Amino acid sequence: MSTRRGIGAGPGVATGPVARFGARPVLPMTAPGLGPDEPGRAAAALEHVAAELDRRAERAGSDGSDILAATAMIARDPGLADRVADLARTQPAAWAVDSAVGEYRALLAGGHLAERTTDLDDIRDRAVAWLLDQPVPGPPSPGHPYVLVATDLAPADTALLDPAQVLAIVTERGGPTSHTAILAKALGIPAVVGCAGSFVDGQVVQVDGDAGVVRTDPVPVTARTLLDVGPGRTADGHRIELLANIGGPDPVHGVEGVGLVRTEFLFLGRSRPPTVREQQAAYREVLAPLVGRKVVVRTLDAGSDKPIPYAATGSALGIRGFRIARARPDLLRDQLEALARAAADTGATPWVMAPMITTATEAAAFATAAREHGLTTAGAMIEVPAAALRAADIAAEVDFLSIGSNDLAQYTFAADRLLTDLADLLDPWQPALLDLVAHVATIPKPVSVCGEAAADPLLALVFAGLGIGALSMAPISLPAVRTALAAHTLPQCRELAAAVRRATTPAEARATARRLAEEAGQFRG
Repeated sequence: MSTRRGIGAGPGVATGPVARFGARPVLPMTAPGLGPDEPGRAAAALEHVAAELDRRAERAGSDGSDILAATAMIARDPGLADRVADLARTQPAAWAVDSAVGEYRALLAGGHLAERTTDLDDIRDRAVAWLLDQPVPGPPSPGHPYVLVATDLAPADTALLDPAQVLAIVTERGGPTSHTAILAKALGIPAVVGCAGSFVDGQVVQVDGDAGVVRTDPVPVTARTLLDVGPGRTADGHRIELLANIGGPDPVHGVEGVGLVRTEFLFLGRSRPPTVREQQAAYREVLAPLVGRKVVVRTLDAGSDKPIPYAATGSALGIRGFRIARARPDLLRDQLEALARAAADTGATPWVMAPMITTATEAAAFATAAREHGLTTAGAMIEVPAAALRAADIAAEVDFLSIGSNDLAQYTFAADRLLTDLADLLDPWQPALLDLVAHVATIPKPVSVCGEAAADPLLALVFAGLGIGALSMAPISLPAVRTALAAHTLPQCRELAAAVRRATTPAEARATARRLAEEAGQFRG
């Protein structure tokens, strides 16, 4: 048995035969002559792709729906349409689309939107396939469950994968916070991304999404037994809230509460912001089934890889998150008003938090705005090193803190989370990142982790040992985290966390945690 290492992106272990993703459509060596309306055909192809993405967004879960809506916006981008139209006056439509998308791709590669090159590739492939009357590349259908292997996966394909057929995912590209990783976790599919190496159809592999490895010709494994219900607590009864991340009015059953409601689903894919009444109706639908349980709503987190034109958002180092209120205070005001009305309609008492809070001054401004609308529990997300280092000052202005591990890693290591080549720096086991989490955890107010790191059962033990009181993750990840906590006492978690913080590399930290967890409890990651 040989092992190929990548980055764990979806928890769990699965074994099965490989089936590779369909090949991209290739332009013929010789272009045909120009038709009577090549610009019109090219425009029709882009609109066909956008409409297909819209239809897929309607069928996808909340995580996939938001991402697909954003991709449809790219397909309808006026700048792209204009460039395609210009090229289509001198070359066939398929060639014009290929060239224009290639130009856009070159602009994004290496920048803060590098991960969106996968979306551009998908738009190109779908449009070219439609224009050439070729099959659109997609997941295979071998007639039996399989391990899907691909160079990379676009959100349009990942969001609609059937977990009953796709046992696991392996991609050559991608990082721990890529769209493939996020959607794989939401679907509960074990996944390893950034895994180089060739695989052939029918080859049996074992995908270990916890360890980030793919084993070829493995021995069969037995699935782990998971506790599916009950609150989060350690073996000696110490409570750790286990909460769900949702992206809209998703059905969530058997959870203690919701630690992150992403509100971007209301804003993406639109030419103008939703009205207060529209938002009120949507928030009412989210809150109604959760009355009596904790629900944390994050205000608009646009910018970077979630551009919203009317919000004047910018790059990862520009206008995003709470900073949007500098230019568009009405967006925050309307959102808080709608949430307050929905709370009154349902009898719920939502907590509300702002993303990208950097200073105590910003925290105070947000808390004041929330309370002026009758929202009594206001918090701040800790996603910037400056906020983590001065967490005590920020906590003095708000009621709770929530650590966004994905962005905190990005800004700590100056490594854009959308760049595959820097994925190793975004490893949540990086000692410097854990140091920042440990510092924030000392604040005597409720502190949670709501980034992708919270879904790692082994890392959950470290967080518990550091003093984190709540973990929020994709609902599918809750049973494994609950099981890991239930097998270890709080003193064991503290011992484990202390040992991990003495490590100098992510690999050493992870190996130390795994060894101590297996010695102390029943952990089998």
